[in-house]
Amino acid sequence: MPRRPEGPPPPPVVARVRVRFAKRGRLRFLSHRDIARTFERALRRAGIPMAYSAGFSPHPRISWLGAAPTGAASEAEYVELALAEHCDPRALRLALDAALPPGLDVLACAPVTATPLAELVDASRWRLRMPGVGLGDLTAAVAALLARDRVEVERVTKDGHRRFDVRQAVVSMVCRAENDTCAILDVVVRHTTPAVRPDDVLTALCVVAVFRPPVPPEPIRLGQGRLLEDGTVADPLMPDRDDAGRLVSRLDA
Repeated sequence: MPRRPEGPPPPPVVARVRVRFAKRGRLRFLSHRDIARTFERALRRAGIPMAYSAGFSPHPRISWLGAAPTGAASEAEYVELALAEHCDPRALRLALDAALPPGLDVLACAPVTATPLAELVDASRWRLRMPGVGLGDLTAAVAALLARDRVEVERVTKDGHRRFDVRQAVVSMVCRAENDTCAILDVVVRHTTPAVRPDDVLTALCVVAVFRPPVPPEPIRLGQGRLLEDGTVADPLMPDRDDAGRLVSRLDA
């Protein structure tokens, strides 16, 4: 006879919520695995009634989406939680935010709609701050990249070395100056396989224009969601509302 875990089966999933959180400051250097472990501990400390998987090693039912690469800050990370009890989204947001360390900040929480989260996200909006770079140099490099139909770069992935086209993923690139010695690049990229990351965009700029910032740029993801016709990226939590018809976020606190 096959072995079975002792005791009753775990409670069923009765509700799901989606959480938007930020990764800021020094915590941008945490790996995704470290963030996942930190969230699991925070959920226990906050007393969130999580649903658990069955088997000999039950674990909380958590689904992650499109984590930003290690070293990149983000204002738009998403995770979906399966709950064993119904919870007020506002109370859950406050409790989880208090249990997480500063730098992992819960921004919004909403009940799940019928649409799977993965179907609500197909693009990201990034901002790259480039100290030591003049606006003219960045503008010329971006123009060279946008003029191409295809720009391939190479990156080591878990499946080995991969060559892929960055240009097809780029929806828009906008340059501006923070000051005389610091340029800003706002870029919207489609989610492809493999995903085009900020460092891939910088590699592509080097390929087409030998563009090399003197110091590492500072990337931050400002949003991820469905790409709209006007080129903007919609927050995937926006269709998810609380009973008052509002997004449950810090703005409502």
